[in-house]
Amino acid sequence: MKFSARQIAEFLHGELVGNPSVEVNNLSKIEEGTPGTLSFLANPKYTHYIYQTHASIVLVHKDFEPEHPIEATLIKVDDPYACLAMLLNLVNEATIAKRGIEQPNYVSSSVTLPDDIYLGAFAYIGERVKIGKNVKIYPQTYIGNDVVIGDNVTIFAGVKIYHSCVIGNNCILHAGTVIGADGFGFAPQANGEYAKIAQIGNVVLEDNVEIGANTTIDRATMGSTIIKKGVKLDNLIQIAHNVEVGEHTVIAAQAGIAGSAKVGSHAMIGGQVGVAGHIKLGDRIQVGAQSGIPNHVENDAVIMGYPAVPSKEFARQVVYVKRLPELTRTVKALEKEIEALKEQLKNNKL
Repeated sequence: MKFSARQIAEFLHGELVGNPSVEVNNLSKIEEGTPGTLSFLANPKYTHYIYQTHASIVLVHKDFEPEHPIEATLIKVDDPYACLAMLLNLVNEATIAKRGIEQPNYVSSSVTLPDDIYLGAFAYIGERVKIGKNVKIYPQTYIGNDVVIGDNVTIFAGVKIYHSCVIGNNCILHAGTVIGADGFGFAPQANGEYAKIAQIGNVVLEDNVEIGANTTIDRATMGSTIIKKGVKLDNLIQIAHNVEVGEHTVIAAQAGIAGSAKVGSHAMIGGQVGVAGHIKLGDRIQVGAQSGIPNHVENDAVIMGYPAVPSKEFARQVVYVKRLPELTRTVKALEKEIEALKEQLKNNKL
């Protein structure tokens, strides 16, 4: 589909500068702009590209004043990046927009499907499942008994949601996600074997949660594993049983949160971070990639390393480690000097 500069400016409530009739049907980076695409300028470091780009339309900040002639039509807005996000969402919604029920699939007779559902082929929906409005369930999805799914939820191909779990409104579950598999609970026995501990809780995703591909969230032993509203989880993350992740926290790929850990709200946790079980991480913390966290973390901490320490302390440690070869040579040289002085003192005494 094509959209004119005038239509886009009206949608974004922006100020149009240039040709209102120029049309676009795709998006591009400003440094890679081609005719027929829309781009944006949000970072001042990229300003020079606006005088070179071949994009037909560029979103700019409302205070932007060009210093040289610009070929593109400009749309001035309060926040170019936020406006781009709005446009990307529109494009994405149009791309994945589906409706209707494909065959074959299995839907329990106890389930009432809403009129506006999309249900892909080879999906399985168990007993007493409740499904909200405008839900999209892509092919090869499994939804166990007594699952509750809110409004405007998108469940991509191959997702598995075990029994009794709850998915809030406006959630997105990407391909391969597993919600509600058993927590890692085993009791050591006298004979050295391990007896399985039944995991009878569930998983609760609150509203506006997005879960990346192949991420797993284990059901609680008792009670609930809870992912609170607005949380964004990347791909390949492991959330163990009885964990709680606070509101609007973001966690990057390959992180692992051990059982019963509590993560605060508005936290930012980097890739491959490991969090020990039964500890509490405060609100608004920032954790560098590949860090290991064995102990409680206070609010607003910025930490990294293993064991994780304040980021400035970690930076000093890195400097010291880089200097180890030099320091080793210095120590060896000093040892030789000391031995030589000892020998001189010994000879003088003699």
